[in-house]
Amino acid sequence: MRISVLGTTGAFHADGSPVALGGARLRALLTVLALRPGRTVPVGVLVEEVWAAEPPADAVGALQALVGRLRRALGPGAIASDGGGYRLHVEAQDVDLHRFGVLADEGTRCLAQGDAVKALSLLDDALALWRGPALDDLPDRTGEAVRWETRRLDARRNRLAAALALGRAEEVLPELVELCGRFPLDERLQALRVRALRDASRHAEALAAYGQVRRDLADRLGTDPGPELRALHTELLRGGSGAGSGAGSGDGVGTAPTGPAAPVPGLVPASVPACASAPEPAARHGNLRARLTSFVGREDDIEAIRGDLGRARLVTLLGPGGAGKTRLSQEAAESAADVWPDGVWLAELAPVNDPDNVTEAVLTALGARETVLRGAGAEELRAADRHAGEPLVRLTEHCARRRMLLLLDNCEHVIEAAAALAHELLARCPELTILATSREPLGVPGEVVRPVGPLAPDPAHRLFAERARTVRPDFDPAEDTEAVAEICRRLDGLPLAIELAAARLRLLTPRLIADRLDDRFRLLTGGSRTVLPRQQTLRAVVDWSWELLDGAERAVLRRLSVFAGGCDLPAAEVVCADEPAIDEPAIDEPAHDLADGPAVASRDVAALLGSLIDKSLVVATPTRDGGGMRYRLLETVAEYSTERLDEAGERTLVEHRHLVHFRELARTTDPLLRGPGQNAAIALFEREYENIRGALRRAVAADDEQEALCVGLSLVWFWQMRDLRADVRQWAGAVAALGPDPFARPVQQAPPIAHRVTDMPPPMSAEVLQEARRGVRMLGMLYDDRSRGNWADPTRNDWLDAVATAYRPGLPQTCWYPGSLWFFATVFTGNGDQLRFGLDETVRVCEESGYEWELAMVLHTRANVLANRGISAGAAVRDADRSLEIFERLGDAWGRVEALSARGEAREKCGDYAGAGEDFRLAVELAGGLGVQSQVILLRARLAAPLVELGRYEEAEHILREVLRDGRETGFEALTAARLFLVMVLGRSGRLGEAREQLETMLDAHDGGGRDFFHRSFLVGLSAWLDCLEGRYAQGLEKARKALEICDSPVTRMMAPEFAALHLMIAGWALAGLTALTDRPDNGPERVRDAARLIGAYEGHLPEGHFRTSLEREIMVAAREVVVAALGAAGFEAARAEGARLTQAEAVALV
Repeated sequence: MRISVLGTTGAFHADGSPVALGGARLRALLTVLALRPGRTVPVGVLVEEVWAAEPPADAVGALQALVGRLRRALGPGAIASDGGGYRLHVEAQDVDLHRFGVLADEGTRCLAQGDAVKALSLLDDALALWRGPALDDLPDRTGEAVRWETRRLDARRNRLAAALALGRAEEVLPELVELCGRFPLDERLQALRVRALRDASRHAEALAAYGQVRRDLADRLGTDPGPELRALHTELLRGGSGAGSGAGSGDGVGTAPTGPAAPVPGLVPASVPACASAPEPAARHGNLRARLTSFVGREDDIEAIRGDLGRARLVTLLGPGGAGKTRLSQEAAESAADVWPDGVWLAELAPVNDPDNVTEAVLTALGARETVLRGAGAEELRAADRHAGEPLVRLTEHCARRRMLLLLDNCEHVIEAAAALAHELLARCPELTILATSREPLGVPGEVVRPVGPLAPDPAHRLFAERARTVRPDFDPAEDTEAVAEICRRLDGLPLAIELAAARLRLLTPRLIADRLDDRFRLLTGGSRTVLPRQQTLRAVVDWSWELLDGAERAVLRRLSVFAGGCDLPAAEVVCADEPAIDEPAIDEPAHDLADGPAVASRDVAALLGSLIDKSLVVATPTRDGGGMRYRLLETVAEYSTERLDEAGERTLVEHRHLVHFRELARTTDPLLRGPGQNAAIALFEREYENIRGALRRAVAADDEQEALCVGLSLVWFWQMRDLRADVRQWAGAVAALGPDPFARPVQQAPPIAHRVTDMPPPMSAEVLQEARRGVRMLGMLYDDRSRGNWADPTRNDWLDAVATAYRPGLPQTCWYPGSLWFFATVFTGNGDQLRFGLDETVRVCEESGYEWELAMVLHTRANVLANRGISAGAAVRDADRSLEIFERLGDAWGRVEALSARGEAREKCGDYAGAGEDFRLAVELAGGLGVQSQVILLRARLAAPLVELGRYEEAEHILREVLRDGRETGFEALTAARLFLVMVLGRSGRLGEAREQLETMLDAHDGGGRDFFHRSFLVGLSAWLDCLEGRYAQGLEKARKALEICDSPVTRMMAPEFAALHLMIAGWALAGLTALTDRPDNGPERVRDAARLIGAYEGHLPEGHFRTSLEREIMVAAREVVVAALGAAGFEAARAEGARLTQAEAVALV
């Protein structure tokens, strides 16, 4: 006999004739039995699956009658009664569902091994067995049916892949289009459709299909396509531009015309190639010499310069020393040399020491300098036309008749003379174009300034490698790419510095060079002997720029070195001026170097910054919002300026100004994080974070406890919002170490303090100082993973009690950070009553004092606590509703995210999965608007849980895999949540191997100490569940026992009271399965009854009001099935009732 359940359930005789079955209940019974061919199915399981949520009053009797009808239909011996259940006498291969599984697995293996022909045949046979939806006659198809429908879709995907591998693109396209319409978010299907369109030479449609799926993923899930689709898209774009496509660039440069074109004055024709070359170049005028080394990168810069030369007659390449301006100017000029029939001429001004000699130097370079007459009559001849012999007149006459390009190289030290000469020549020589290089603009009307920035990483790495091979021919940058990248980055991408570093490979490895860059001026010496001395060492390059500055410019430049990550103009005006700052300490020596000129006034700093920018020593960039400018030093200039700051004896004073300025910025910006100005405050903190952290570092280094406390505690909420846990750990510990332990015995109770400790700048009163010490000490303990890992240890109770003693409920400072951190200490005592009372008192104080924002936050906190107690989940929803309303009224988007998250969790605990999903979706959207990526990733992981409960497995799995892919840098918590939910999805769909891999990754991370240690008990329990699914009952029992041991702590009992009950049920399942598999004396009937008692204990110890998840219900069904098979229904119910009356300790003893 053959049984079919892939569609409407049917039975067929050996000759193929159908068996006449009755109504839906009879088909449902046959379906349940056929799912477990040859195995006894307990009565309880049969009743639950045949009637689902509506069993008849006499369910056992109704089942017996139904079995009798099915026996009559199938024939005698088809169904056996056995040990409290019934068994269908068929082999697995006689049930189409199981036969499909075997064929699909074999076809998938063949496809993986490259045998597409066999794979296609097997998968065709497997899919032909389907006549409709799987298990169509079961009243509840949410579990097993979904798993088989998923396997069917997998088989269809694999079959389509096999057909594509055999070149049948056109044949499979209709089916792919239909499937992609039904499953628009299935990336593998979408990739198959794009590949099929590509293979069918329908490239435009393939690109359109990719665009559609990219929009669908963005609109519905807020994500981008995965690697496979992105790789296909790239391949399509490459394949779409054929050999003769002739795609032009945005500046109009295309293919060269076939006929000759006469040059147009003042324009670089598009027909001039970027690097003109020919087998036999015609002789041309000019004095550019052949270069001795390769030119790396800057192709876009050359094109841009050529465009500039076509639009303007004076172009100045502006950049710091060592940026490669000279070489770039020559490469750009030579690439367009054919435009100037009278040649490209280079005048090197670096050797010119006297500005009066600039014109003579240019004349010499052009070969137009007069012959000096000597001997009798020479003086008379020269005097006859002295005016005509002046250098400027002769230079003008030489250039006026020529169409030429003049390169004025290194103008900065003779800037005024070079500018005057350029102005005169351009006015008198209409066919002349000038390309200048300088560290500051010439300032001539019509000048186009083209900044020459650092090399991008890729060309910088290539330059290092090419120069390295000139000193070490066997050098391979792949041996240490990280060190090469660090060298290029820390040398600011400056070609000269990179070349000097590469020369050091005669002596050092790349890693040794990178490690010595803190002393770069000693390290980077020994350049080419043929260049000017100022280009032979890195120090000489920067010295050259320093010598060109006046005293005030030098003062501002060296003081800028105290900033980290740049600064804005107000900060520069405070820190770089000589006017006293707030609370500036008295010092014996003047703040400025008298030898360098007068003191710097605050009002002059802007002009001096502008001068330093013009001289390429300060880099100015617009802020991200375009509303301001940032000023920063390249790392090499910053290190040099720091040395000069020490030489001037100003470090202590300038660093103190920096500390005071950024302490006040942090202190006054912190309150703005809690309200409608939140986004602007976050942006300000992010812009100045390196400076604020630098100020904190200096306060700690100086043992200035009050400054360190003020800066550190002003950062706490920003740290919280940006999930900067590592910074909290580092700085809280460092700041706390500056003062005594406020929780040392005997502990003093905190007096009421009705304001934040950072509401006023230092100095702090004694009470405020002690409160600040308590706050930073609690921060350190909360974020110290090692300490948190030991909080379940009784030896930690002393510290927790000290916190509870210091903060009695109802103190006003418990309404805000850092005083509100008492809550976490109370959590880890496990005293739920004390925690609830303290939260209630804090709510009361906030309400009576009018602390609206603080009230919203504590309501959110109380909602999170209440949600963990099933009976209080409704109250948690009400608290979260109220918190959300306040945050919305106050305009606090981050608070709305937190309140929505709390409400989503509370709704989950109430079984309102649709509402929970909507809350999490809205929270994701809001968090994305704030740029809180770590929160976005965590909330997306949380969103998957209600989706699973709603039966939307595919969507949930897609989200979870995206979180694992995109969340590696965003924090531990999101990855833990995502893996946790993915393990459950994978386990329930039969992919146990992958589930095990994900679980092992989590268990390795939760190694018994560190973050959220009580989660480990749940993870070990999940491992036991997987063991039971695989029939490894001995291992499952051992792990359930271990999970019970781990969760036996006050913290777990308070925060996750359902854990122990769930572990008891899994233990019962494992014990029953182990007993059924072994014949040991200690595995007799009494141990089976113990298994039933453990299942009863699970039900007896679930928290009141606990709403069971679908996974819990599935585990219960599986456990009952095994136990009832051994004890029978009546025996099971009796033992279960006994278990429900056991204490937890008594139940654990049975394990």
